[in-house]
Amino acid sequence: MTRDECVGLGMWMTWKCAVMDLPFGGAKGGIAVNPKELSPGEKERLTRRFAQELRDVIGPNQDIPAPDMGTDPQTMAWLMDAYSMQEGETTPGVVTGKPPVVGGSEGREEAPGRSVAIITQLVCEYYDRQLEDTTVAVQGYGSVGANAARLLDDWGATIVAISDVNGAMYEPDGIDTASVPSHDEEPEAVTTYADTVISNDELLTLDVDVLIPAALGNVITKENAEAIAADLVVEGANGPTTSTADSILAKRDVAVVPDILANAGGVTVSYFEWLQDINRRSWSLERVNDELEAEMQAAWDAVRVKFEQRDVTWRDAAYIVALSRIAEAHEARGLWP
Repeated sequence: MTRDECVGLGMWMTWKCAVMDLPFGGAKGGIAVNPKELSPGEKERLTRRFAQELRDVIGPNQDIPAPDMGTDPQTMAWLMDAYSMQEGETTPGVVTGKPPVVGGSEGREEAPGRSVAIITQLVCEYYDRQLEDTTVAVQGYGSVGANAARLLDDWGATIVAISDVNGAMYEPDGIDTASVPSHDEEPEAVTTYADTVISNDELLTLDVDVLIPAALGNVITKENAEAIAADLVVEGANGPTTSTADSILAKRDVAVVPDILANAGGVTVSYFEWLQDINRRSWSLERVNDELEAEMQAAWDAVRVKFEQRDVTWRDAAYIVALSRIAEAHEARGLWP
């Protein structure tokens, strides 16, 4: 993790919130440490110290941290508690991604994967593909990848490959995704359940209908973009496709639905969580999921209109929606002092 990476991710979050039409901006921060090497006590102390350092620049009406790589609901609970203890009152709205028992939202952990699945279904419908006839490969089986794979499996798609850091399970006839534990349920276990194991690089170039890179950034590059055999790429991770690879895929007419739309379920349900916190009224899981589906449909519709009107890529269409909304807001507010 570097400062430049945080700047880039903060920019992406700004565009993501604008695409979803959420009243949030965008920022990113982190600690250059490997959380796998920390004991629970060390992780808690580090989180609380980080909260103290951020205290003057965060708040429920100022800047609201949310979880990302290396964090979990417990991390966000510690951050909220550290801030609250310094403020002298419980302030659940200062962060999102908390456990529901301390003001978190039902469905928050699953939300990025759910939005990836929803967008995959919508883009398949757009290209006249029935999910029942669609093969899908998912790189990454953490919170995003596992939830997306399981939902698409439930909705009728054939998940032929899933992976973790050790490699990929490949089953051309389809994987029973519910029988394979996610990273959260059993870390790095995917290949131990596999009859056929291939590499993560091989997964990316499988001859499937839909490829969902849902692990790390910069996995589709100029070195492998020509070998991508999928007709559709739905970005589950942040920044999985380099700019050069994106250009190559566009020239090959491979449709790439960008991360700022596909995985925006996370920040959207973070917004729902914030609403619940400031109103001190929790929502049911059913309501969270229904509201998320409605927001994803609205965002998809806005991007689809620009895609058709402007004859651009899906990524450019999403950026047009986001930047137009940001520009309009700046124009309305003006510049002062």
